[in-house]
Amino acid sequence: MVAPTKRYKVHISRRAQKEIETLTPKLRAKLQNILRHQVAVSPYEGKKLAGDLKGYWSVRLSYQDRIVYRID
Repeated sequence: MVAPTKRYKVHISRRAQKEIETLTPKLRAKLQNILRHQVAVSPYEGKKLAGDLKGYWSVRLSYQDRIVYRID
């Protein structure tokens, strides 16, 4: 029997929600998939950021868009 994987809870800020609303339906679906199957399951697999964004992580959504998140 395989033990269920721990899933992290994803909270989306109001600012992020406004930005999500500007995405195309295709990118919104991709974002939802990344949040559910990558960030919520293994958030430390993203790229650890430095400088002003130290303490944050990043995953690429598209060539020009990234998902930036913090793990609490």
